[in-house]
Amino acid sequence: MSDLAAARARYVERIAKRERISSKRLLEALATVPREDFLPRGPWRIKGEAARSYRLTRDADPIHLYENVLVAIDARRRLDTGLPSLWAHFIDVLDVGEKDRVVQIGCGLGYFSAVLSKMVGPKGSVCAIECDDRLAARAANHLRGYRNVTVVNGDGCEDIGEPADVIIVHAGFSQPHPLWLESLRPRGRLLVPLTQRDREGAALRITRKGRVFEAEAIQQIRIFPGQGRGTTALDDRVADWWQRASALAPLRFRGLAQGLPSDG
Repeated sequence: MSDLAAARARYVERIAKRERISSKRLLEALATVPREDFLPRGPWRIKGEAARSYRLTRDADPIHLYENVLVAIDARRRLDTGLPSLWAHFIDVLDVGEKDRVVQIGCGLGYFSAVLSKMVGPKGSVCAIECDDRLAARAANHLRGYRNVTVVNGDGCEDIGEPADVIIVHAGFSQPHPLWLESLRPRGRLLVPLTQRDREGAALRITRKGRVFEAEAIQQIRIFPGQGRGTTALDDRVADWWQRASALAPLRFRGLAQGLPSDG
């Protein structure tokens, strides 16, 4: 086994152990999708999840990418790739299945789009939406060999196409946009980070169950703010509800469709 292959195997093993990943398809996808294919050529600016500043890798060997590190896309804007363990955990709790239609809001450079592509298989599909023109163009180039992935340069708060089994939002919003809720198929799942202006908040998993939606706080998060029509302010009653969810209270909530939440 080459040094790079060994590093990739350790990367998957560590993520699986840390996050207690249950999806074999997810682990297989992480093991087969080359992270370096979705980044510019190195050396790279990287940092651990608790680090405040970047460090430059000593060379362009992709072995540096097979650690649980953030990699700068645009260091000036503090825009990084997603932390592998964090997004692997989120994907795992969404129970992504073969043949699912998955929509990503904010696909970045496309690494997790490729991971999801492997998970849903040739009969599933991934719609990877990115509002930043340059990032969308780069993602489309990186993903051109993934035939079940469509990259869309657009606003994921305005149009996400046909209904979806899974919607993953890769940026912070003040509320789940009604479009995302309406676009979930029966038993569909939405993962959305709900954040304030300081980028702090909590990631929620929202599941469509018949005529109601059920939401559960998954974990605290700090993430780049989203853009689009989903950034409008909440009214006081709903804002109070989301604040309780952001505090990771051990409660499940209902009533998202009506915008009038109550404890479930």
